[in-house]
Amino acid sequence: MAWRGLIAAAAAGALVATGALAQGQPQRPTLEQVKERGVLLCGGHVGAPGFSLPDSQGNWTGFDVEICRAVAAAVLGDATKVRLSPLTSQQRLTALQSGAIDLLVRTTTWTHSRDTNLGLSFTGVNFYDGQGFLVRTSLNLKSAKELDGASICVTTGTTNELNLADWARTNRIAVRPVVFEQNEETRKAYIAGRCDALTTDASQLAGIRTALEKPEDHIVLADIISKEPLGPLVRKGDSQWFDIVRWTLFALIEAEELGITQANVDQMLESRNPAVQRLLGKSGGHGKMMGLDDEWAYRVIKQLGNYGELFERNLGQGSPLKLPRGPNDLWTRGGLMYAMPFR
Repeated sequence: MAWRGLIAAAAAGALVATGALAQGQPQRPTLEQVKERGVLLCGGHVGAPGFSLPDSQGNWTGFDVEICRAVAAAVLGDATKVRLSPLTSQQRLTALQSGAIDLLVRTTTWTHSRDTNLGLSFTGVNFYDGQGFLVRTSLNLKSAKELDGASICVTTGTTNELNLADWARTNRIAVRPVVFEQNEETRKAYIAGRCDALTTDASQLAGIRTALEKPEDHIVLADIISKEPLGPLVRKGDSQWFDIVRWTLFALIEAEELGITQANVDQMLESRNPAVQRLLGKSGGHGKMMGLDDEWAYRVIKQLGNYGELFERNLGQGSPLKLPRGPNDLWTRGGLMYAMPFR
């Protein structure tokens, strides 16, 4: 069955659940549904290099995909038990609201309206980004402010569209947005020369540039015009599932800070460091507090590694994008990544 069919079927099931609620029947916890199904339904990007992209065999790879797999490892014991639904910007939030997916990890910016007005909750930030501009080097631009009068390709239904308008108004710059429904359409329009610049999150621009026929003919300008904290979302009203997703992300970050890697996690089981013992389930009983066993974080690290390992192979120096850690480095190294204490 095509992924659109899967979403439609799951959405229909969600409508039945909604009807049950109206009749006073309790909604089943997400953890219970995932365990019974034996697979995590995760929403991802239709194609964002480094974050979510199918390989030549149709297997989905990327940073966001691995966050989904981390949750599957914690809950189901197996990081491969994920069914990823590629979703457009317009589909992603509705799919989660309807119950078509259990979790959305899709380069989605944490904003006030999304967090308070849609029945959804951000569980944390897995990547700090900012909106930028991709232009041709032949334009000889040094700053985005030189785009006055330019046509700019942008995807509708994203924070990028609003950010572009706000930035242009603030800087008294006249731009002509060329709007498309899907990211792929936006990218193709830029390549075809239908606009002077392409705007989206800077990390995605780096991926787009890398995939171009002649990357050296294009440049991502240094200007960053917005804050784009990207994070996983769940539905409101299920605090247990919220906790599981949030603390899986924290476990990845905490593991890096404690020096626990995919290669040494078994050795670290013998560590006398109380923080290591709590994270790996040797003490504290933290898994049981969320309805999981106490080895949940050990499995995540054993199967996928820590946050830094995920970053480096998908976005960092081990990837085609070669993005610097920047704000996505640990707080102990000048970044913003900080896990709450496992106590």
